[in-house]
Amino acid sequence: MSTETAAPPQQQAIESRSPVISVRDLWKVFGPKADQVPGSPELAGLSRRELMDRMNCTAAVREVTFDVAPGEVFVVMGLSGSGKSTLVRCLTRLIEPTAGEVVFEGEDILHADKKRLRELRRQKFSMVFQHFGLLPYRRVVDNVAYGLEIRGTGKSERTKRAMEIIELVGLSGYENSYPDQLSGGMQQRVGLARALAGDPDVLFFDEPFSALDPLIRRDMQNEVIRLHREVGKTMVFITHDLSEALKLGDRILIMRDGKMVQCGTGDELVGAPADDYVRDFVRDVPRSHVLTLRWIMREPRPDDVLDGPELGPDVIVRDAIRVVLAAEKPVKVVADGKLLGIVGDEEILAVVAGTEAGA
Repeated sequence: MSTETAAPPQQQAIESRSPVISVRDLWKVFGPKADQVPGSPELAGLSRRELMDRMNCTAAVREVTFDVAPGEVFVVMGLSGSGKSTLVRCLTRLIEPTAGEVVFEGEDILHADKKRLRELRRQKFSMVFQHFGLLPYRRVVDNVAYGLEIRGTGKSERTKRAMEIIELVGLSGYENSYPDQLSGGMQQRVGLARALAGDPDVLFFDEPFSALDPLIRRDMQNEVIRLHREVGKTMVFITHDLSEALKLGDRILIMRDGKMVQCGTGDELVGAPADDYVRDFVRDVPRSHVLTLRWIMREPRPDDVLDGPELGPDVIVRDAIRVVLAAEKPVKVVADGKLLGIVGDEEILAVVAGTEAGA
């Protein structure tokens, strides 16, 4: 593999933009002496069991730091008890953090009073939960318009906006239906439409599809991808499903016992797992579906003939298989006119077989 270590252009673009959300050293500790934990190196270093035995406290989120860029789909994933749902609730102060900073568009919302917090929730960010929380005696159009009604928007204007969003999420024709007349997937579309109606800067999703049947879940994942492509909203998405995280996320933060384990793009998690925990997480992921050519390319050897076809470094291995295997000479991996490395049959087949190229 080449010694080229530059981040992919997508990640470089993310890192170059001013973040919409900046989280710094965020803690959420439950218990009678919660405030004592973040400021004490000794207490902060205790395991979950030790902290409970000594302080009768549980640290659900421990010293978490990350940024979310404009237009990014940022996924937080982990198993049950990892702290991911507590984390997203801290970002909107549905749960009050114990310590740290949550800076939203330059404003630390942990210092916001109740009035300002209401303004932020009504105008700047929306949440989509696993449980839809629809109002059963209101029609779809009225459910979608509910946030605008709370904001004080006039009836004709909010109805017009609700109908636009209903069409956007594929519910045209169901605007006069009631929630109990809809399937689970359609109800979740109503919840998504309600979140979009207020035109928020950020959408927070807390495992929104985990209760849906697999086929409906897949459809809703595709719907989020389509909506993101069309409206470009910044999204923070919570899930316990790695395949969902890889499908939706520009970057993925893996959590365990309230701590950050690794944060990176899907190919970084699969290609360079930070530890055995992440390695176990990604073990069953088809590497050819995630890794790009920059992960498997190698330096040219003296006997290589460098007049084969060219591909970019961010082409997924799966999509390059036919070109590489059909070429009589190694495929050149090129970016901005610069040769980064080459890929031949050996490198491609090693990934397809599930082994490291060159191992």
